[in-house]
Amino acid sequence: MLSDATVLFQIAGIGIIVALIQSILKQMDKEEIGQFVTLAGFIIVLLLVINSLSTLFQQIKSVFLFQG
Repeated sequence: MLSDATVLFQIAGIGIIVALIQSILKQMDKEEIGQFVTLAGFIIVLLLVINSLSTLFQQIKSVFLFQG
């Protein structure tokens, strides 16, 4: 249960940091770099979600197939 909250806080933290960096870059008229920062943040969050889904499916597999 604690790891589920940790993943949510990590995703929220990445979102806040990306939004802050993007707003700073937008004020500096560097919107193209801001788009790359947003894309990089999205990819990082996507990797976190895929990793969490992988562990979830492994746990489901171990429960229903009675494997350790």
